[in-house]
Amino acid sequence: MKNNKQSFSANKETNRLLSKGKGLFSSRKKIAIVLVIVLVLSFVGWRVLGNRPEQPQYQTVQVEKGTLISTVSASGQVITTNMVNVTTSASGVVKEVFVKDGETVQAGQKVMEVTLDLEGQTRNSQAYSSYLSAKNNSDAANANAYNLRSTKDTAWKKFYDLATSSQYQNGDGSPREGQRNSSAEFQSAQADWLAAEAKYNNQQAVIVQTKQAVTSSWLSYQQTSPQVYTPIPGTISNITLVVGMTLAQASGGTDTTNTSGQRAAVIKNDGTPAISINLSEVDVTKVKIGDKATVTIDAIAGKTFTGKVVSVDSIGSVSSGVTSYPVIIQLDTQTENILPNMAASANIIVETKDNVLLIPTTAVQSQNGQSTVSVTRNGQIQQVSVETGNTSDTQIEIISGLSQGDTVVTGTQTPTTGQQGGQGQSPFSPFGGGGFRGTGGGGQNR
Repeated sequence: MKNNKQSFSANKETNRLLSKGKGLFSSRKKIAIVLVIVLVLSFVGWRVLGNRPEQPQYQTVQVEKGTLISTVSASGQVITTNMVNVTTSASGVVKEVFVKDGETVQAGQKVMEVTLDLEGQTRNSQAYSSYLSAKNNSDAANANAYNLRSTKDTAWKKFYDLATSSQYQNGDGSPREGQRNSSAEFQSAQADWLAAEAKYNNQQAVIVQTKQAVTSSWLSYQQTSPQVYTPIPGTISNITLVVGMTLAQASGGTDTTNTSGQRAAVIKNDGTPAISINLSEVDVTKVKIGDKATVTIDAIAGKTFTGKVVSVDSIGSVSSGVTSYPVIIQLDTQTENILPNMAASANIIVETKDNVLLIPTTAVQSQNGQSTVSVTRNGQIQQVSVETGNTSDTQIEIISGLSQGDTVVTGTQTPTTGQQGGQGQSPFSPFGGGGFRGTGGGGQNR
């Protein structure tokens, strides 16, 4: 009896375990079926969605009103920083220097003295002789002018007396043309006066010429003189000659016409620097004297200078088939950091227009002389013909075709699909390592 009870209990436990095993197997089977369904749906969704054409994303801006500043840009260099060289053509040894760097000097102030060598003395003597000769010629020209004026006045008096006599003038003061035209006496007196007047006027030009010769010869003499003087007032700097330094002959032979000489120092005055740039034949027609400009100097980072156009060369020059036109820009302020021959860039403001419709230049497409813009209206992209005006570096004026507030397309950006190689592995594939793949990027996970 006892054995029967034990056997019944064992059978009951066995049935319980079998029943539990069947339930567990049934649950696992359901989970497996669900996973299979999920994988199938994921694969189908991936194939369907993955084959959809990619929709571009549009970059847009709104049409707005503003101020358009049209500029012309070019590069060049600093041509002057209001520095004048103090030069000498003397040759010998520097005897004494009378100034120091940073000292304020006046025009004609002595800078230094040179003990001339034999060649220097010869050049100086010849220069002085040339000066005396030019001065004598100028004095002679003035004396000759006095004689010519006396001759002119005498001829005029003779002609005037004859012209106002009753023989050649009526009682009311009107000329008797018939008698004057037929009289050799009258014609001769008039010719003598006109000839004398012409000679006197020509002599005035001779006087001007001889004065220039005196000035030139005096400058040549000063260049060869043992004393070196300042040509203008200002602040002296860059003293390149010191006591005991030997000065070589400025040029071969005994030429006294060379006034370039060797630089002894530099004088800087209160003027402002000037920049020279070269414009193309297209841009030069847009620029006029007085236009404002902004200038940057390559060697002075982070600073922008203002100035204005003071000279436009309308003749230009041709190099390698390219025509360029020099333009001079004078800066509004001075700075010690700007030195001659520094590289510079300039933007010349050629026109400013207020309250105009503006869009980025990248939004306009031009073909066959027609400009169009892509706009978004009611969720659709439309092509609109526009009339454009002036441009700046980044914006363009719209004259007609658009209104303020319109949304224009400036560019498109196609989104990546997240798969590699077009029809590759499903992103949900258990063999793919999980995650989307970048397109053409070596398969790196995002």
